[in-house]
Amino acid sequence: MKSATTLKLSTPTEREIAITRVFDAPRRLVWEALTRPELLRRWLLGPPGWTMPVCEIDLKVGGMYRYVWRNAEGMDMGMGGVFREITAPSRLVVTEKFDQAWYPGEAVVTNALVERDGQTTLTLTILYESKEARDMVLKSEMEKGVGASYDRLAELLATRSAGA
Repeated sequence: MKSATTLKLSTPTEREIAITRVFDAPRRLVWEALTRPELLRRWLLGPPGWTMPVCEIDLKVGGMYRYVWRNAEGMDMGMGGVFREITAPSRLVVTEKFDQAWYPGEAVVTNALVERDGQTTLTLTILYESKEARDMVLKSEMEKGVGASYDRLAELLATRSAGA
């Protein structure tokens, strides 16, 4: 089941990318999907063919997280960061740095969740260290990967909402 609203990507400033999508689920369930490793492993996978063998979360301000994805050929892609702000179930701010950096520096990622009439709007805003770093990401297939992950998240939320 896909949400009635599709992924929207914008560039609010010269160093930011904002991605917004509406999910047909209460904010509490979207928050759980963003913060529970057993749920993240099911949807935060990017394009088909990837798995997430490592998903570690120490959900507290100053706590760290670590994700490692693996593709069908056995190639790993790892990243991690630190939780800067946790306001359940409406806002989550983390740093992000990839092991094999494909853009320069560290990014700050903000997830904002707003619920209205049983639907949750998730706005993911990524602040990069430079315009050049943001532009590198815009030229990548990041939007396609986020879209695929969010489609999986919508499916996961539909099954969790039905069982809630």
